[in-house]
Amino acid sequence: MEVKLWNDKREREMYENFAELFAIIKATEKLEKAYVRDIISPAEYETDCQKLIAHFKTLSSTLKEIVPSIERFHDTYKLDCPAALNRLVTSGVPATVEHRATVAMSSTTSAAIVAECVQNFITAMDSLKLNMVAVDQVHPLLSDLSASLNKLSILPPDFEGKTKMREWIARLSKMGAADELTEQQARQLHFDLESSYNSFMAALPTAGT
Repeated sequence: MEVKLWNDKREREMYENFAELFAIIKATEKLEKAYVRDIISPAEYETDCQKLIAHFKTLSSTLKEIVPSIERFHDTYKLDCPAALNRLVTSGVPATVEHRATVAMSSTTSAAIVAECVQNFITAMDSLKLNMVAVDQVHPLLSDLSASLNKLSILPPDFEGKTKMREWIARLSKMGAADELTEQQARQLHFDLESSYNSFMAALPTAGT
């Protein structure tokens, strides 16, 4: 006796779409594993992954009323494809694109922190030149500089600028807000700032590295 899976054309189309969705999820899982194991090149992976994601988006949009939850569909049919779910549902872009975005974001963030450090160095040195030597004027500038240097992961903990700023901040903390640096102290601080700034610039990676 022949068993029919559908009663009309609409049901038949639904089951065909289910089968295609099932196949896309399975294919994506295999592709993710192949990429992680270096079985295919990043370029091949990205091209194939983009195609699967595009098909998935089109199909899931078509099926959104019948399949409101892809996760439930995945569990109902016992697919066991966590990598595919992550790629198709959570991420929506190939892993290679994700990695490039992360690197770009990291580079952009680092560039912004470097700019912040440079600005804080220059502000502190200029303030001393303008004879702004009261503790309540100098302390915030050195605190800002120290905080920005600590944000930059490429600098080691014992970096000259970090240790010298910590020493100066500790020294200023023992003084009153209205106290002023002597001419000798101001000259020494400016020298330490200039020396630390030069070390900072030397520690930055060049464009080719």
